[in-house]
Amino acid sequence: MRLVSFIRHGMTRTGVVRDNDDIVDLNTALAARLCDEGVARPQLNADALNPSTMIDLLAVGTTGSQEIVKTLEWLDGGGISHAQAVDNGCIVASVNVQLTAPIPRPGKVLAIGINYRAHASEMERDLPDHPTVFTKVSTCIVGPQHPIYAPAESHMLDWEGELCVVIGKYARHVQAENALDYVAGYMNGNDVTVRDWQRHTPTWMMGKSWDTHGPTGPWIVTADDIPDPTTLTLNTFVNDVEKQNASTGDLLFDIPELIEYLSTAFTLEPGDVIFTGTPSGVGQARDPQEWLKPGDTVRVEISGLGNLDNLVIEEPRH
Repeated sequence: MRLVSFIRHGMTRTGVVRDNDDIVDLNTALAARLCDEGVARPQLNADALNPSTMIDLLAVGTTGSQEIVKTLEWLDGGGISHAQAVDNGCIVASVNVQLTAPIPRPGKVLAIGINYRAHASEMERDLPDHPTVFTKVSTCIVGPQHPIYAPAESHMLDWEGELCVVIGKYARHVQAENALDYVAGYMNGNDVTVRDWQRHTPTWMMGKSWDTHGPTGPWIVTADDIPDPTTLTLNTFVNDVEKQNASTGDLLFDIPELIEYLSTAFTLEPGDVIFTGTPSGVGQARDPQEWLKPGDTVRVEISGLGNLDNLVIEEPRH
């Protein structure tokens, strides 16, 4: 399934994108299904089983996922006509809504540096003995089509296409062999970096967390549709010119290792996002160096996960 967060009538909703690009509003559709089944207080039950925010939806866990499947089967089976489903808001056309980041404000945004061998080489860094972990503050997260702000304070704005992992349930002291059981799904990410500010401190955070410098999306593809996350191809394009091309199988520390390592120190929670690292091909490592500038478009493609597109603009000043 492709899970999305979207804004409709000024409210954030959760949905599933169908093959025809229609979006099923999960909360509204479940309430309609429960009403059709004669369940008392259908909206109250829908709010509990398929909440309208992604973190709350993921936190419901297996029960919520089962209700999503039942609701989609009910729609496909003619439990309500397509015209009725559109009229009552169970189904909305994707062109009529605004997609946000799938998780607009994650509890934690964790990121891994130097996690591809070729990227370590191009950055002239030794291979790490342990994952290089840093944080991106959650206010940097934006969604597809949202602009990336080019700051006035620096021209050294770089791209970093990445595979992002979305945590689906509470994880502490998880062993690698069980780690994928805690993954809700995967999505594209762009760890946009202000390189000179990255060097201000050893933690990197000041160069990694500027507003809009964490695009994610366009959706979360659930883990059941990605049985092996090591077989994906990641490409990053700037103005339709390919800059990065790698297999996620080249990660130095794979996803189970990362979850084991992180959960040893602290609890991972539903909706937490892990940026797993970028491959070679970043702007800083090129000769001559290349930097993003207003008017550039960046597209991160990962096989099976769709495309994440963002336009670079000058940062608005108020």
